[in-house]
Amino acid sequence: MKHPLETLMSAAGILLLALLSCLLLPAPSLGLTLAQELVASFHLMDLNQLYTLIFCLWFLALGTIEYLLLRWVWRRWFSLER
Repeated sequence: MKHPLETLMSAAGILLLALLSCLLLPAPSLGLTLAQELVASFHLMDLNQLYTLIFCLWFLALGTIEYLLLRWVWRRWFSLER
């Protein structure tokens, strides 16, 4: 039987790992022409708004990947349930 707060802990784990990724891994850098094209195509105000969106998506994606990887390792080798 699953714990009732498992989905909440999953989301919290993803956000925590996203924070750790933010401190450890650099986000992708776009060229100036590509960045300006993206700002125009998404109707953003400036490059700061574009990079804020890129950083948020990048770190959440990294946090999700890290969470899934750590959960797989935990269940594969360290879990007591077999």
